[in-house]
Amino acid sequence: MIHENPVTHLCCKRFEPKVHPTAFVHPLALVMGHVHVGKAVMICPFASIRGDEGHPFFIGDESNIQDGVVIHALETECDGEALEENLVTVRGKKYAVYVGKRVSIAHQAQVHGPAFIGDDTFIGMKAFVFRSSVGRHCVVEPGAMVMNVKVPAGRYVPAGSVLKEPSEANALPRITASYPLKNLDAKVVKVNTCLAAGYIRSGLHI
Repeated sequence: MIHENPVTHLCCKRFEPKVHPTAFVHPLALVMGHVHVGKAVMICPFASIRGDEGHPFFIGDESNIQDGVVIHALETECDGEALEENLVTVRGKKYAVYVGKRVSIAHQAQVHGPAFIGDDTFIGMKAFVFRSSVGRHCVVEPGAMVMNVKVPAGRYVPAGSVLKEPSEANALPRITASYPLKNLDAKVVKVNTCLAAGYIRSGLHI
């Protein structure tokens, strides 16, 4: 389901999601409000992407939003005034949630803005990201919680860990050639861009 947001004090304009023709949104997924969905994106069943409170959202080319994922955000506007503390800035533009290119957000993960996810990053199953920035080429392993921190590029967050302090983020292990999940995101992206194209060809489309 794809539809515009209501006009409220949280968002004083109606926005229809902008979904690229090569992106696939499953009929059982929800994309609402001020949301940009890039090329070859795969949005799976029961994903909920609600740009009706905090906004706007950006989902970059070739990313995948898997089954049961929730993307939402704290309010970024009140009666037309921007709430800067709940926005992230990327290349001079402000977003409630920014998801880069070739990002995988796996089953039942939650990304709650303000949040930034860099290119080529994997967010694992049932992971949680809130008020945080996760750099490029990172892995947030399944069940990890990332809150109020900035994860440097090329690091991984171990499964089940709770990351809340900047010092903990800076001490995260680096992704090396021996790290077992080093190439996981690239493989997942390849599968999901293939699926998006296949579902569009089959006629099961928005």
